[in-house]
Amino acid sequence: MTPPNRFLLVAAAIAGATGVALGAFAAHGLEGFLQSQGLEPERVAKRVGQFETGSRYHLVHAVVLLALSALGTNASSLIVKSGSLFLAGIVLFSGSLYLLVLTETTWMGAITPLGGVAWIIAWAMLAFATSKL
Repeated sequence: MTPPNRFLLVAAAIAGATGVALGAFAAHGLEGFLQSQGLEPERVAKRVGQFETGSRYHLVHAVVLLALSALGTNASSLIVKSGSLFLAGIVLFSGSLYLLVLTETTWMGAITPLGGVAWIIAWAMLAFATSKL
């Protein structure tokens, strides 16, 4: 396994583990946590939805990282760079949603679209890179 593929595999494993853990928290503890913070029921529902969106996209892109790591020696530098952008998207998009929900730091919502842009660029870069395989 090449170092770039190892990086993608480790990133996929960490992203997968954290995605599952945060998804479980969303399903089993988040609502109670938010209620204990004194949030109104409507805000709790909105925040749970935001957290679940972050978790869903987090896990989808963890699987993408896993698939990229499996490309073996065919992984071009563009594919590895797209993997780095997928990882950045997880941190920026999902991470900002997690922080927004857990801390009520609403300006974190301004960071979320940057993660979406990272994913769009990553998908486009992946399409370009794989068209050359």
